[in-house]
Amino acid sequence: MKATEANTRPRGVLWLVGASSGIGRCLVQQLAAAGWRVAASARSVERLDQLAASAGQASVRSYPLDVTDGAAVAATVACIEDEWGPIEVAILNAGDYEPMPLEQFDAALFQRLMEVNYMGAVHCLDALLPRLRQRRGGQLLLTASVSGYRGLPSGAPYSATKAALINLAEALQPELASQGVRIRVINPGFVDTPLTRKNRFAMPFLMTAEQAATCIVAKLEGSGFEIAFPRRFVWLLKLLRCLPYPVYFALVRRMTRT
Repeated sequence: MKATEANTRPRGVLWLVGASSGIGRCLVQQLAAAGWRVAASARSVERLDQLAASAGQASVRSYPLDVTDGAAVAATVACIEDEWGPIEVAILNAGDYEPMPLEQFDAALFQRLMEVNYMGAVHCLDALLPRLRQRRGGQLLLTASVSGYRGLPSGAPYSATKAALINLAEALQPELASQGVRIRVINPGFVDTPLTRKNRFAMPFLMTAEQAATCIVAKLEGSGFEIAFPRRFVWLLKLLRCLPYPVYFALVRRMTRT
């Protein structure tokens, strides 16, 4: 079989949450091209319909959804499986971001990001896990971020949600693995999306959304718990995570002043 034929062989149903823009939109396009039947969810009905139309209704269907509504999430999972069959892979990519300097400390922003970034994933897991555990199979991928490795200035509301996602996946992995279900984390670095364009600083190792999606698709059938990129930036931040607190805080203060 030729490589191109292998890459586009028919695959199962993949549910992608947070599909309407950025990495999610590029993932839908690349996964559909690779042969997956993609159930695409996001809040924007118009963007989802445009995405499904451009990719072809045979490979992409839109399922509008607000992940903060647990009942709606459960109904959407049931609808996808009724219409298309069992969900084999779910990429929980819905996310929100807003930088927050200390002088703009806002409890409402913490709550908003936690509801979307963290509880949105929890609602999806709540709907998916009974089905996957009963079938003793399937793969779950939570899109976190390298910002979840350690707290960084102006990023407290966002990085706290991403740290929570990483911790959640780590906590669930041993039990789910014993039941035949895989859970993994996706930790991107800086990716050029509508959300990161809110930043007012130079973002090191900035990638395009297409490059990020390519990294994820290439590792989708791999064995590692974590999909993280770009490699040099990831290892730099993992090194920071290992530093003792006095050294870490001194280094961050110096970087912030610079």
